[in-house]
Amino acid sequence: MKLPQTRMQAAVLALAAILPITAIHAQELWDPHLRGVNEGLAAGVLPPKGVYGVLNNYWTWVDKYDNNGNKTGLRVRALIELPEVLWSTGLKVFGADYAVAIAQPVDYTTLSGNGIPANGGWGSFNTILVPGQLSWTLPNNLHLKTSLAVYLPNGSSSPGRLPSGTYLGAANGFWTLQPGVALSWLHAGWNLSMDATYAYNFRNPDTHYQSGQQLAIDYTAARTIGNWTLGLGGYQENQLGDDSGSGAAACGHAGGCRASNYGIGPLLGYQFGKLKLMAIYNFGLQTRNDVGGNFFNLRLSFPFQ
Repeated sequence: MKLPQTRMQAAVLALAAILPITAIHAQELWDPHLRGVNEGLAAGVLPPKGVYGVLNNYWTWVDKYDNNGNKTGLRVRALIELPEVLWSTGLKVFGADYAVAIAQPVDYTTLSGNGIPANGGWGSFNTILVPGQLSWTLPNNLHLKTSLAVYLPNGSSSPGRLPSGTYLGAANGFWTLQPGVALSWLHAGWNLSMDATYAYNFRNPDTHYQSGQQLAIDYTAARTIGNWTLGLGGYQENQLGDDSGSGAAACGHAGGCRASNYGIGPLLGYQFGKLKLMAIYNFGLQTRNDVGGNFFNLRLSFPFQ
C-alpha cells in the first residue's frame, strides 16, 4: 500500500527571518514552506483511493544570519507539530488522479540572544487548504504532480497581533497562495524526487508589510529494500521578490536582503504494516538574511481505512 505523498507537507511554516526586531528585513516573519519537510516522499505520486493521515514532528534549532552569511546573535528553537489529512478521491481530472487535503500546524517557538530574555509559547499557524492535487503517471517510470495550497490568515498570533510579553507570532497575518510541481522517478525501489513550491504572499493588513515571493525545493534520493528505506534529502529556499512596506527600504543594498537557505542530510524509514515511519536529519549548509541551522523530522504516515 502506498502511503500519502502530499503537497501539504511542503506547504507549511519553515523557520524564516525574525525581522520585526532586526534592522534588516528579508521576510516579515515565517516562510510558508517548512524546509525539507517533503524529503523522503515520492512527491510526484498520490496514494490509492482513500483517506490518509500524516503527522510531522519537526524540531529545529537555528540562528539568524545577515546578508553576508554571518550570525547576528539571535537564536530560535522550535517544535512544530504538523497534522494533516489527505483524501485521494479516486476521480480522474484531465487524466490525472485527484486529491484534496487540509492541515493545521501548531508550534512552540523560543527566541533569545542579543540581550533578549528567552521567551516562547505555543500557538497555531495558518490553516492550510489544498483544494487540488493532480498526479499523472508518465512513461519511463516518471510521475508528475501539480497542486495549489492556500494559507488562511487565521493563526493565533502574528506581527501586529503579538501577545503581551512576546516577540514572535505563531503565524503569518496574511494570505499566501502556493502553487507547486513535483516530479518523481520510481524504479526497482529507487526514488528520485524533486518537489518545488512558489509562494506568493499578500500584504499584511495589520502592518502593511508584504513579503517577497519565495521558491522552495525539496530533494530526495532514496532506495527501499523490503521494509527499509535509506537515502539522502536536501532543500533549497530562495526569495525571488523584494519586500515592500515600512522597513523594506533597509534592503536597498546589493543582494536586496533576499533570503536564501540550503541544507542536506540522511533519511531512514521503516514500514510497520500500514504505518510508515521516517526519520530525517538535515545540516544547514548556507544561510543569508534568514534563520538557518539543523532540523530533525519524525514523520508518521498511515491510511484511516
